[in-house]
Amino acid sequence: MEIRNIAIIAHVDHGKTTLTDALMRQTGVFEEGQSMDTYALEKERGITIYAKNTATFYKGTKINIIDTPGHADFGSEVERILRSIDCVLLVVDAQEGPMPQTRFVLKKSLELGIKPIVVINKIDKPAADPARVETEVLELFLELGAMDEQASFPIVYAIGREGVAKRKLSDEFPDKTHGLDPLLDVILEHVQPAPAPTEKPLRAQPFNLAYDNYLGRQAVVRIYEGVIKSGQNVYAKNIEGKSVQGKITKIFSFKGMGRIEESEAQAGDIVMIAGIPEVYIGDTICNSAETEVLPAISVDEPTIEVYFLPNSSPFAGREGKFVTTRQIRERLARELEVNVGMRVNFDEVERFKVAARGELSLSILLENMRREGYEVAVSQPKVIIKDIGGVKSEPFEEVTIDSPSEFQGVIIEKLGKRGALMTDMRAHENSVRILFAGPTRGLLGYRGEFVIDTKGEGIMSTRVIGFRPFVGVIEHRAIGSMISMATGKALAFAIWNLQDRGLMYIEPSDEIYEGQVVGNTSKGDEMPVNPTKGKEMSNMRSKGADEAIYLNPAWRLSIERGLEVMTEDEYLEVTPLSVRLRKMYLTEIERARAKRNMGV
Repeated sequence: MEIRNIAIIAHVDHGKTTLTDALMRQTGVFEEGQSMDTYALEKERGITIYAKNTATFYKGTKINIIDTPGHADFGSEVERILRSIDCVLLVVDAQEGPMPQTRFVLKKSLELGIKPIVVINKIDKPAADPARVETEVLELFLELGAMDEQASFPIVYAIGREGVAKRKLSDEFPDKTHGLDPLLDVILEHVQPAPAPTEKPLRAQPFNLAYDNYLGRQAVVRIYEGVIKSGQNVYAKNIEGKSVQGKITKIFSFKGMGRIEESEAQAGDIVMIAGIPEVYIGDTICNSAETEVLPAISVDEPTIEVYFLPNSSPFAGREGKFVTTRQIRERLARELEVNVGMRVNFDEVERFKVAARGELSLSILLENMRREGYEVAVSQPKVIIKDIGGVKSEPFEEVTIDSPSEFQGVIIEKLGKRGALMTDMRAHENSVRILFAGPTRGLLGYRGEFVIDTKGEGIMSTRVIGFRPFVGVIEHRAIGSMISMATGKALAFAIWNLQDRGLMYIEPSDEIYEGQVVGNTSKGDEMPVNPTKGKEMSNMRSKGADEAIYLNPAWRLSIERGLEVMTEDEYLEVTPLSVRLRKMYLTEIERARAKRNMGV
């Protein structure tokens, strides 16, 4: 049976997963209601976080499909997938057109010599303009240096949600039972069958890892040469030449979201194997320790870093099962096995430096850890500063903003103060698309402000464009912290008195402790407050004594919000049930002493 290996790539929310789900349902390997987004966090947020394998069968051909994340923070997931497939479906929204992550994933594909198939999706949107988007996609191909055969890409027009596609805009859509046949036919015509040199010695490469309580570590591999058999003794060899031996205990091929146990698998296929306890992404699995290794899978380096520490607040240990340094160390080591885009420095005893691609990837890790029962404290995210050829350099990002025109003034002003330069602006009816290039350092903490400035109507996307010379001092939004002076339960009367000074993070009856940040002040000053202070009782009546208390809704801290608003001398406390912000030094005396020691 011939095999085609493809990945579906796109900017976030352009419809990759919906299209994959529709393909699987139409070819009979998915039941109604099944989806590629299987993890709880993916369902809650409506985004793909982890790349996932599936396979279907069409006209006697097996099609292995990998659904990839669309968010820039998970770019390392996309990069390693592209090495293991033969073609990509580049999905582009018929209204938005190419976006920052479209550029990122396409650039990686073209560099590997892949010839993409373009799917212009969501052509039923009211403001859809497939002809314009087609032109923009071609311009992007040429701008990224596509070869002639790459730039002459086939195009399919689709409505992924409806499960229908067509080759020409003038064509009628087929009926629902064969709605995606035009796309499947294009895949068979334009994707070369996977090479299957079965007579050669075995060479396979893992591009994803999983863990099973019974089978131990499992690896999803692309078999490039030879045959892999159950019970076979193999070596996992890395680029440095170090090899470990193992015995294949299980081989699974994919069908829909299920797996089928196989006795052997041949070159060209993508399968999951078990039996090698120390296999890593990018290793070469082979018959002999002398076999030449396959090229390593490399990914772009991280841009921000934070410290992870054990939770040391007065409420530590109340909610979590895993609270010690050793347990946090083990969890981070496990994360490194499957997350190639993350780096962890274990040199220090009491804290660990974690470097990642962005705030979202850090918040996903923290959310997973809290759900598993961990308690951790996290320092403020800082960008990674490097010395490149004797020049102090920092990461820069391209920012694409789609917003109603009325907000463009405040956006340009705020980003200008944060060191970003406007590179392009295009108006379309009542909306505007603005492109900026600016340091990551200036963009940290801006997303929440952007949502408020655009009243929730703006869309902001970013992608890292490399390291550039350090730009000096950057002006951030000046907000200060309201710091609790007392431990106890917050009272409505106290919060009512404080809410005019800034945003409150707490609600009445919340338990708080001394040194906890309970809100922010709009003036930018630190303000010690007592949220546990009740109304003083006396036997004298006074004007306003029976005045009603009206409370504004609390601005509850999520992990992302906490990472955005925290300052340099604060920790974000993340536990299974709570997210709190606190000062590193809880009492005012300790904070004053720390400032003296630092010479402030």
